[in-house]
Amino acid sequence: MSSARTAVAAFLVLVILIALSGALLLRSRPEPIHITINPPLPTATPAPTSTPLPILVYVTGEVARPGTQHFLPFGSRVLDAVTAAGGFTDLANKELVNLAGILRDGDQVHVQSIEANHLDGALPTPSGGRLINVNTATLEELVMLPNIGPVTAQNIIDYREQVSLFSELADLDDVPGIGAATLAKLGELISFD
Repeated sequence: MSSARTAVAAFLVLVILIALSGALLLRSRPEPIHITINPPLPTATPAPTSTPLPILVYVTGEVARPGTQHFLPFGSRVLDAVTAAGGFTDLANKELVNLAGILRDGDQVHVQSIEANHLDGALPTPSGGRLINVNTATLEELVMLPNIGPVTAQNIIDYREQVSLFSELADLDDVPGIGAATLAKLGELISFD
């Protein structure tokens, strides 16, 4: 029996030594390394901008192809319309055409003949054949108005969406960036319906 007791005692001593070795090993183990991943800061995404549609203009008079309609990019000039219609004829009175005038959708460009009797002296190609409705106009259309830049145009859009639509010229005086001088210039260029 003594050998059985010795074997059990040796076994217990061995188990205790293994347990102490394991505890010592766990205590001497280095601290775990914590890895922190910092994602990059979000970047501002620019707001989408509306892409202006092409405009349609009608060209008449002393051009190579009179009486034609042409689709031109938004912001085109009278020169672009004349070029699209084949250019001037030999009879064109070029001095009466404002080639730098900005075209709007629905404008007519008429090139007068040098033989025509032009008494009033007005340019036959004024810009702005149509009124701009301030209650429905896009930002691109509004910036074509005198004294209206992108910020004021956005103020007009914000005002009509957040406060109310405009019913008369005086209503525009409530929009930041529009004063009496601007109102005087806008009177004949805008509509409200």
